[in-house]
Amino acid sequence: MKNLNWALLRSFLAVAETGSLSAAAAQIGTTQPTLSRHMRELELLLGMPLFHRSVQGLEPTEAALGLIDDARAMGEAAQALARKAQGRSQRLTGTVRISASVVVANLILPPILRALREAEPNIQLELVASDMAQNLLRRDADIAVRMFDPTQKALIARRLGDTPLGFFATRSFLDRHGPIESTQALIQRGILGFDRSDAIVKAFAAQGHPVTREDFPIRCDDQMVYWNLLMAGAGIGIAQILLARRHPHLVQIETDLQMPVLPVWLVMHEEVRNSARIRRVADFLADALRNWLETMPAQPYENA
Repeated sequence: MKNLNWALLRSFLAVAETGSLSAAAAQIGTTQPTLSRHMRELELLLGMPLFHRSVQGLEPTEAALGLIDDARAMGEAAQALARKAQGRSQRLTGTVRISASVVVANLILPPILRALREAEPNIQLELVASDMAQNLLRRDADIAVRMFDPTQKALIARRLGDTPLGFFATRSFLDRHGPIESTQALIQRGILGFDRSDAIVKAFAAQGHPVTREDFPIRCDDQMVYWNLLMAGAGIGIAQILLARRHPHLVQIETDLQMPVLPVWLVMHEEVRNSARIRRVADFLADALRNWLETMPAQPYENA
């Protein structure tokens, strides 16, 4: 006997379970003539009749009844094989390179990337912590988390939200130096400044408070060192409110200075439209960062 064609057994099982050609055709998405032909072919191969007609419809013969369980088992095995094949074809594998600022890479992304790894264990991640903008057109990174408006063309950019800045100090620092009730007192108490960057000097001058770099007793351009100086109580620092309020020993200081709001962008090269794994990582990051930005922690202490 020739090897049985699964299509014939599939048709046989549908007719046996439904009791009619029309119902079986609807169940498996074929036509009655096709099912009739399949039944004739299968009967020729097996050398025995499979159905006889009755007032209830098509009823399996005694010989056919012995084949139903075997055909059903073959059907379940075929479905399992199809599910495995589909899972492998949709499996996301490979490496995705992510660029982010030093602060974002150190203080915001680690728990997000942990969750991403748990969700997509076959995707490998490379994280570039840098305050220099990676050239996505040159493919220095696949995805960048940026806090400035993208200017390069041929990039896909999603604005996820904004993160405001504020002045913060540790409770111990304020206990040592007393309350801060004015911008001048803020300057006198000792603001952590930048070394080569004059961004803070310009921001104060633009709002009528001229200062020099010497007004900042500790100066550093490395953002993680700057954050650690703030956390150690070495001075008053400028920090993302969403980040600083997650630390109970940091207290936000009210001031009449207008602090900037940083936009948060997720940026990719347009060619990533063709990469399922990069799209998956980008979507995961976008959802997680939006959730992070929308969750404003309560100030754990009264404002200083």
